[in-house]
Amino acid sequence: MNFNNIKVPPGGGAASALIKAGILGALGLYGVANSLYNVDGGHRAIVFNRIYGIKDKVYPEGTHLMVPWFERPIIYDVRARPHLVESTSGSRDLQMVKIGLRVLTRPVPDQLPTIYRTLGENYNERVLPSIIHETLKAVVAQYNASQLITQRENVSREIRKILTDRAAQFNIALDDVSITSLTFGREFTAAIEAKQVSAQEAERAKFVVEKAEQDKKSAIIRAQGEAKSAQLIGLAIANNPAFITLRRIEASREIAHTLSNSTNRVFLSSEDLLLNLQEMMSQMSSGKK
Repeated sequence: MNFNNIKVPPGGGAASALIKAGILGALGLYGVANSLYNVDGGHRAIVFNRIYGIKDKVYPEGTHLMVPWFERPIIYDVRARPHLVESTSGSRDLQMVKIGLRVLTRPVPDQLPTIYRTLGENYNERVLPSIIHETLKAVVAQYNASQLITQRENVSREIRKILTDRAAQFNIALDDVSITSLTFGREFTAAIEAKQVSAQEAERAKFVVEKAEQDKKSAIIRAQGEAKSAQLIGLAIANNPAFITLRRIEASREIAHTLSNSTNRVFLSSEDLLLNLQEMMSQMSSGKK
């Protein structure tokens, strides 16, 4: 710009110099303000030049210089970000499965110029949904519906391996892949519930059978014990008739103890309480004679 052609009123030399200085200062301030840009933590920047296009250099965190108007920075967030994707696929036994997947992705910092040239800034929306849906359908089709539940860790590991390889083709890194939900159709869910009910009923029937066997063994053992006890009591009575009298005395003692601890008053004859000890003593003496 030629400032010498600017016309000013006569006698305005000082004003002309002031105007020139103001214009130069404004241009200098504009140049300084637009020649610096900042890259925050967890971000990387690439520069687009109006003459050469995207530069191959990746700028790290900090403050950097650029040529105003000719260059502009494009800043990428290179931190891992979660993405939740749900897909409905068919298992090997033709059961429909709705599977939810959570992936942590981030761009490869050294490949940001290539990512911008091929995918742009919204690379996640262009790449992740398609490769995730394709991977889920391919992996789920290799397992039965029941295997998806019992072998969930293996399924997740296989999905992660395939997704990592596919995403690497687009310069995207996967830090984690995890299955968040598995939902089956109504028919399969009803079949699982019926199977669980049948298994519980079978276990219950097994328990009833085992309990009956134990009760049978217990009854046999109790009968054998009672028979042995009756045999011993019979031998004791045959050898010593006073055994019955001893049992009557013990029974009388228990009855008397129970009545003594009772808060009620009970009036019964000694014969009913088996407490007629005098009669028992006379019977014992007569037996000895």
